[in-house]
Amino acid sequence: MEKWLSILGLAYRARKIISGEELVIKDVRNKNAKLVLLAEDGSQNTKKKVMDKCTFYNVPFRIVTDRQRLGKAIGKSERVVVGVNDQGFATKLIALLDE
Repeated sequence: MEKWLSILGLAYRARKIISGEELVIKDVRNKNAKLVLLAEDGSQNTKKKVMDKCTFYNVPFRIVTDRQRLGKAIGKSERVVVGVNDQGFATKLIALLDE
């Protein structure tokens, strides 16, 4: 298992994760989201919508593997969009994903 998936799991257990397109967009608008993770195999429409919101509100985002692995990391079924609400977790995830 890749290290960023473990960190994401820890963030989920610490209740610092939200998932689902509408909830993540709401958190981006409210400036609660510190990082948004998008599954590479999500629909183009969803990815564009979320990336545009993140860009507008200056929230960093990263494109990650696929929806199964993203969901599994947080103990759920498939997830296309996940938001991280904690700056510490977000910083660590960005560092790991940008390696």
